[in-house]
Amino acid sequence: MKVLIIRFSSIGDIVLTTPAIRCLKQQIPGAEVHFLTKTKFRAVTVANPYIDQFHYFDNNLRQLIRDIRKERYDYIIDLHKNWRTLRIYLETDTKTKWLSYRKLSIQKFLLTKLGINVMPGIHISRRSLDALRPLGIKDDGKGLDYFIPGGEEIEITELPLSHQMGYIAIVIGGSYYTKKLPVYKLQELCLQIQHPIVLLGGKEDREAGTAIAAVDPVKIYNACGKFSLNESADITRKARLVISHDTGLQYIACAFQKPVLAIWGGTSPKLDVEPYYGSAAAQKHTNFIVPALPCQPCSNFGTTTCPKKHFKCMHLQDVPAIAEKVRRLIEDSAVT
Repeated sequence: MKVLIIRFSSIGDIVLTTPAIRCLKQQIPGAEVHFLTKTKFRAVTVANPYIDQFHYFDNNLRQLIRDIRKERYDYIIDLHKNWRTLRIYLETDTKTKWLSYRKLSIQKFLLTKLGINVMPGIHISRRSLDALRPLGIKDDGKGLDYFIPGGEEIEITELPLSHQMGYIAIVIGGSYYTKKLPVYKLQELCLQIQHPIVLLGGKEDREAGTAIAAVDPVKIYNACGKFSLNESADITRKARLVISHDTGLQYIACAFQKPVLAIWGGTSPKLDVEPYYGSAAAQKHTNFIVPALPCQPCSNFGTTTCPKKHFKCMHLQDVPAIAEKVRRLIEDSAVT
């Protein structure tokens, strides 16, 4: 059986499809599994051993459709469901069977715009697996995967000497403003944590990282923009625990079975996207959400400004509670 799985973006969403990829490959003897994503997300899956061939979309949809038609797939699994995948569906070989996951666009709209929660409470990774039920695929309970290519790991000596015996990773990045704690809140958090800290984010987070690290340059190492995605993933893998906004490295940390302290602003676990370790594993995350905010969540993905102009979902985050959770995890020897 020859199968194409489609998930164009983003880092976290691609990682969340990995249980479906693994179960498909392992449970159907001889399955040839192809994966389609955007070129800029190549690093996320390039080392995944359950994928036999990769296809990349780089804004030429017409050529992509021609290439897909040539492959003569038995099944295409649509784990994105947007206008691009609809066009691919309409223009592919009629002999190719299609399966897709429940995107729940209406339910998400009701939750984020009207505050009406009719979400089913089924994690997006489970819904991706559910799309494969017609093929007899079952959830193996093992959670998410992330594979770092050889040569892209970091040496611990690339971190400051003060951090080489252990550190906490704080992911300060996020795709949208309303997903991120303000710099002053991150400064407060870092000051209250009594352990070495590595700040993770992209080049766009470097300036914020510099401001945060300035409150204690010895304890806090600003790694934002200094490492590739896979090197940052390896820093996450080597961390004692991970504090993160709703962003890709949060799910990569779950793939490495790291305890995650997830900080939620404009988005929410109510969208069935919280940290995920698999149905057979102990859940190692703690969600931090400002309680009783009727406007939260305000978006599926985050927004560039707070729609209500007050940004209480982040300004009112309980920093002492987050720091106390870190202390208890470390002292209880719940992490290694």
